[in-house]
Parts: sequence; C-alpha cells; structure tokens
Amino acid sequence: MYNAITGAGAAPPATAADADNALYRKVTGHIIPFLFVCYVISFLDRINIGFAQLQMKQDLGFSDAMYGLGAAVFYVGYVLFEVPSNLLLAKYGARKTFVRIMLLWGAASVSMAWVSTPMQFYLLRFTLGVFEAGFFPGIVLYLTYWYPPLRRASVLSFFFAGVAVACVIGGLVSGWIMRDMAGVLGLKGWQWMFALEGAPALALAVIAFFYLDDGPRDAKWLGQHEKARLADNLADDAPPAGSGAARGAAWFSNPRVYLYAFIYFALTCGSLTLSFWMPLMIRDFGVQDVLMVSLYSVIPNAIGAVGVILIARLADRRAQHGKFFAACTVGGALALAALTTHPSSLALALLLLSVATTLIFSALPIFWAMPTALLPREGRAGGIAMISSCGITSGIVAPWAIGQIKTATGSMDIALYILAVLLVVSAAVLLASLARPTPGAGRTRP
Repeated sequence: MYNAITGAGAAPPATAADADNALYRKVTGHIIPFLFVCYVISFLDRINIGFAQLQMKQDLGFSDAMYGLGAAVFYVGYVLFEVPSNLLLAKYGARKTFVRIMLLWGAASVSMAWVSTPMQFYLLRFTLGVFEAGFFPGIVLYLTYWYPPLRRASVLSFFFAGVAVACVIGGLVSGWIMRDMAGVLGLKGWQWMFALEGAPALALAVIAFFYLDDGPRDAKWLGQHEKARLADNLADDAPPAGSGAARGAAWFSNPRVYLYAFIYFALTCGSLTLSFWMPLMIRDFGVQDVLMVSLYSVIPNAIGAVGVILIARLADRRAQHGKFFAACTVGGALALAALTTHPSSLALALLLLSVATTLIFSALPIFWAMPTALLPREGRAGGIAMISSCGITSGIVAPWAIGQIKTATGSMDIALYILAVLLVVSAAVLLASLARPTPGAGRTRP
C-alpha cells in the first residue's frame, strides 16, 4: 500500500509487476507519442516570440517592455479560462476538448504573422492564451485516467521534455525560417515563422478527433482484461470514505491547492524565463547572428530534454519526490545566480544554462506527481486547473517584470537573483508541507 507523502509501499508480486509494466508500455505507446507532439507544438507556438523578437521588435518598433507585456498578456487569457476548460473536459471528455483547443490556438498562432501594431500584438497574444487554456491541465487530468501516482512523474516527464524539445525545434527551425524565408512572397522572416509553426496545430486537431479516446473504457485497442486491470490499479486512487477531502466540490477550499499553486508559481517563473529569454541571454553572451543564437539555444534544451526524463524516472523509482524536487530547484537556483557573474567563456555560459534548464524543468514533472496523488479524484479536475491557473500567473508577472528590469538596467542580473530566491523558497515550502500534511488533504493508495 502506497503513502502519497512518503512513497513507502509494499512491492507487488514480480509476475503482477511484469504484467503491469507490459500493460503500461502499451498504454504509453498509444497515447503518449501523439499527446507529446501536440504539446511540443503548443509550447512552440507559445514561446516562438522569443525567437521572433530578434527581428520583430526592430521591424515593428517594439521595446523590451512592449515585448515583455505581449509575452505576459498571453497568460491573462490562459489563467481566466483554465479552470472552466478543465471542468468542461471532465464533463464532455478529452477528445472534444483537445480538438476545440487545438483548432482555435492554431488559428490564433497563424494570425500572429499579420501583427503590425502593439495593440494587435497584445490582443492576439491574449486570444492565444484563451484558446490554449486548459490544454496542459487537461493533459495532467487525462493522464490520471490511465496512470496511478507512482507512474505519473515518469510519464509527465515526457511532456516537460517536450518543452525542451520545442525549444530545440525552435532553435533549429525558427532561426532558419527567419533568415532564409525573409522576403518570400513579400513577408518578413518572423511572419513566415508564425505561419509555418502555427499550422501543424490545425492538422493535429483533425487527427485527435479520430485518434484519442476519452478514457480506458472507450479504448478499442485494449482488451477487457486490460481495461479491468487499469481500473483496479486506479481503484484506490481516492481519499478514504467520509474524509473531508472526499467532497469533490470542495477543491476550491482545500488549502493544499493554494500551497501547491504558490510552489508552481515559483517554479514556472524560472522555467518561463528560460523559455522566453534564453535567445536574448545567448545574444548578450556575444553571439550576434540570429541563426547562431537559435542553434546555440539547442544545446541546453537538448541536454535538458534527456535530463528531465532520467531524473523523473529516478524520482518515481526512489519514491522520494519531495527530496528530488528540492534538489532540482535549489540546484537550478544556484545555476541562475551563477549566470549573473557574466562568464567570459561562451562554453561556461552554455554549461550554466544547461544545468539550470535540466534541473528546473526536471522539477516540473516531479512536482505534478504530488498534487495528482494528494487531491481527491472527484475534485481533481478543478484542483489541478486551479493550481495550474494560479501558478501560471507567473507568466503574467515574470515576462513583464523582466522586460521592465532589463529596460531600466540593461541587465537581467536582478531578475535572475529574484528567481533564484523564489526557487529556494519553493523547495523549503514543499518540504515543510510534506513534513506537516495539511489536515483533511486527500490520500491515495494505488
């Protein structure tokens, strides 16, 4: 029996474990590659303005502060519509919800190619946030329909590796599009980048309508015995009968939801800074060619993609999510702080960026393994979305604040120090919360 806080539990018989491993390999092989591709495209469409700014700001006369506000306003729409979207997913199913989200965000992303004024830029970024809202918390909720808590950090790691992969693709493709497609049909390079990188979401929406299942019960590719086994593995993924946490409608009054929201806020401040500002940081290291900036950005993101998967698997295997989270966030904080020394060697700067990217992004799947285990099943849709939407307000605060700091000081040093402190505080808060469980919080027994 598994304790969601300590991770202690009795191992099942080897034959049962082998059968479960084979079953989850089958499940993973069917649903994860497609969702992974969708998530990579969603994140690429979210952060490709990090590459577009290398040309877009000059072409349109945008300042760093304007760019930071445009990056931030995406999250205003995202935060406002995240909870409603996840509640609709729980009511109407994952397939219809994901199709709606991908069609609308794809259209908004392609439309970014025709931005010409700051107001258009802000409006489309807000619209993109509204349309994409619910996709990530929807994935987190959807995976709880298939995987028990001790498998969730590992499977979620693929999606956070997908963030790094999106940055790799952005680095390899965005720079090439912006440089070599400039002038084709009279469009700027950044316009082609938005159009070509936004279009795949439209095609994926059509595929999702025919490919995705709402849950194991609807999966025609699973046998009845396999469906029953998945149901058995999730049968205890709920709080004890009669506990205060068992009232699903009370997710909004569960103090653990807001505790995790703060931790997620601190964590995403660090990850979003790396996603949005890494190209500019590399340019500040002395790299001026736009294609070389994008290629150098591949290095920390490629290392991070591998590291996320390996570290999350180790955290699941050791069943010590709290300790691994703390190690990743504190290590990432130290790497961010070290960047303020302005290393004279580009290789050393890329090494520090690689360490920061690997550790901060590794903390994300480890983090999500904990609230999905500790929230009651009936309130999970709202609780997950509330944690995500409250936490992702970092996307409103961080890009705008960093843009203001960089405009005022010409440097990101103060911002990096603040982020490092936030990450260390998030580790301390999480460890304290695990040492003293919140009264009435849900428990799981996968």
